[in-house]
This record gives sequence, C-alpha cells and structure tokens, in this order.
Amino acid sequence: MERIEALLFISGRWISEAEIVRITGIDPLSLREKIEELKKKYVGGVIIKEMEVEGIKYYKMDVIDKYKNYGNLLLLKKTEFTKAEQKTLALIAYKQPIKQSVVVKIRGNKAYEHIKKFIAYGLVNAKKTGHTYTLTLTEKFYEYFDLKNES
Repeated sequence: MERIEALLFISGRWISEAEIVRITGIDPLSLREKIEELKKKYVGGVIIKEMEVEGIKYYKMDVIDKYKNYGNLLLLKKTEFTKAEQKTLALIAYKQPIKQSVVVKIRGNKAYEHIKKFIAYGLVNAKKTGHTYTLTLTEKFYEYFDLKNES
C-alpha cells in the first residue's frame, strides 16, 4: 500500500491503473483493494480520486476543494516560474501555435530563456519552421497545471 500511496503522492496527476501496476509490480486485483484502503485512510483534507475513461481507471491524490486555496496562497508566494516566465507561458498557451520570433517580439529577448526552460520542463514543444520555431503546448503542460486539453 505504501508504494501506491507514494506513487500517487509524487505523481500529482491522474495515473492509470496499468501505469501503477507497471511501476509498483502490484497485481491489478490487489491494486484495487489497496486503493480502497487508501480511500478509507484519507478522510479529511486529502482524498484519492478515481475516474474511468474508455474502460481505463485512473487515480489521483488530491486536496479537497475546501483547502485548495492553501495551494493557491503558497503558489502566490513562491512559484517555479517568475512572473515574467508566467506571462511568456500564458502567451504561448493563449496563442499556440505561435512562432518563437513572435513571442520574443512581444515579450523581449528574455523570452528565449523562458522558452528554453519550458522545453526542459516538457511543457512546450518547439518545431523548426524556417529560421524560427513553432511553439505548442504538450500534454505534460495540461497535466502539470491540472487542465483539460480542449484541442
């Protein structure tokens, strides 16, 4: 049970049953039993969420809605991205697909560093287009920010 709990805690995203089985080596029937035990263990601020998409079960450890504002308060204090980086990422997200040259024209030369960081985090794809790159968001972006991919 500890392996499943640690995996759900660390992942911070929806994770499929198959992925949990592959990583932990636990058989699927035991996994479901352990998930139910975890659900009973977390009665309070933390919950184990479950969803099924096209017959595939996914799980996620999350904070109940009542306490999500604590996370927002923490994010306001110290984030992985500076305000400038957040603005650059927001521009890419809003305008995608967008050429890197356009982002730099709007956000300035520091955008090169921002884009490099986003690519390193796996949040943005860069595809060579002539003398520049076309930037798009990755699935990891949607997972990282717990968003639905509407494309």
